[in-house]
Amino acid sequence: MGRRRVANQPIRLAAGAFILNAGIGKLSADEQRAAGVHGMAKGSFPIFEKLAPQQFTKALAASEVALGSALVLPLVSDQLAGLGLTAFAGGLVWMYLQTDGMRQENSIRPSQAGTALAKDVWLLGIGLTLLASGRRKKSDRS
Repeated sequence: MGRRRVANQPIRLAAGAFILNAGIGKLSADEQRAAGVHGMAKGSFPIFEKLAPQQFTKALAASEVALGSALVLPLVSDQLAGLGLTAFAGGLVWMYLQTDGMRQENSIRPSQAGTALAKDVWLLGIGLTLLASGRRKKSDRS
């Protein structure tokens, strides 16, 4: 079984509650919101063009609810929760880097429109921290 550290619970709760809330909010997304969410995602990930906006948004919502729950519940190891969060946050950071208008010209710094996505870099940091702290040292395995 993977390792869970009490010291990691605050960062897991913060990230998990944030993602869980986002997922719950998307579960009841209307057509206009679903189209916006889908449009943003398919711009960076063309594979999502094959999905209808409502279908994509429902799948994203379910994924966010699952990931948020895994982070909040201490039953899931830090390493597994960190792996899921790192993949999710990496996608958000990729979307930030790939979407026109998210960054100031010739810069990595966010534009006014890009601040909402750029701030997700903290989720990537939390994911990487959970991955790193979930690893056991050889001396801990005895």
